[in-house]
Amino acid sequence: MTDRAVLHVKGRVLVGPEEIRDELWVVDGRITYDRPVSAGDIRTVEGWALPGLVDAHCHVGLDQHGAVPRDVAEKQALTDRDAGTLLIRDAGSPSDTRWTDDREDLPKIIRAGRHIARTRRYIRNYAWEIEPEDLVAYVAQEARRGDGWVKLVGDWIDRDLGDLAACWPRGAVEAAIAEAHRLGARVTAHCFAEDSLRDLVEAGIDCVEHATGLTDDTIPLFAERGVAIVPTLVNIATFPRLADGGEAKFPRWSDHMRRLHARRYDTVRNAYDAGIPVYVGTDAGGSLPHGLAAAEVAELVTAGIPPVRALAATTWAAREWLGRPGLTEGAPADLVVYETDPRADVRVLGAPRRVVLNGRVVG
Repeated sequence: MTDRAVLHVKGRVLVGPEEIRDELWVVDGRITYDRPVSAGDIRTVEGWALPGLVDAHCHVGLDQHGAVPRDVAEKQALTDRDAGTLLIRDAGSPSDTRWTDDREDLPKIIRAGRHIARTRRYIRNYAWEIEPEDLVAYVAQEARRGDGWVKLVGDWIDRDLGDLAACWPRGAVEAAIAEAHRLGARVTAHCFAEDSLRDLVEAGIDCVEHATGLTDDTIPLFAERGVAIVPTLVNIATFPRLADGGEAKFPRWSDHMRRLHARRYDTVRNAYDAGIPVYVGTDAGGSLPHGLAAAEVAELVTAGIPPVRALAATTWAAREWLGRPGLTEGAPADLVVYETDPRADVRVLGAPRRVVLNGRVVG
């Protein structure tokens, strides 16, 4: 498609879960629902169109050992793009990926800066590892470096206890979250277990990643405060393997991980039923490959979330939560076209017919 070409998307355009248009046009990289008065080349794409998918927990520039070279990060981003993910909330990375902002062929990234963890309480080479007295300063630093988000490590294995345990005293997280909010940033936290959740929510946190430790005691608190969760079920599926690998050294931790895994679907369904906002995230970039957003949507459906709501968790609702437009008049033309109606079967998300980014057909 040339710079002057107009893209015509026709068939079914899912502007929202209930709002359907028959067509849209892309002129100069932006969406319009008014047919252009005059145009040069016109390319027509037919099918079911959705806003570009959102992966709200994805790590571009990171692998299981830490930061990766630029060419590897580029491949990660391209893998996500080709799978239909056009908006990423990068939930913590030691890499500087600002260079991607100048690439119109790569997904848009909302960054949370680098993870902030307790000393020797997270994956090596991932996080700033600090003590509680420095938490406010590091949160302020990452709030200024990020794109409106900061990422804490809320719990991790405590080697003395041999199990998952909260990383931060209540007073430290209260002060840190208040500082992030003062600077206009939202805060999220990695949390597998139960112990850290109440303190984080009552301290004002905006989101919790994984949230496998939610219980009947804390679910109402999350719902009352409107705290979102990003369950990353495709990552939670690895818990049994992790538990097997650590059982000889940390049997208590291994048992805990298996129990969290066993109830994962009930946890997510109960959270959704209580009104907790749930969004799609894959945790790609650590030990998991990129391009898994469709698989995560399918996991949410398996957990009991209605298909249209699971679809919203990676499209309309997710974009609204992150403050980015969908298929609205004048918005950047970031959309994915499918062969059939993804509301009828979310598995169609795994096979995009066309991917359009910044108005250009890129896949």
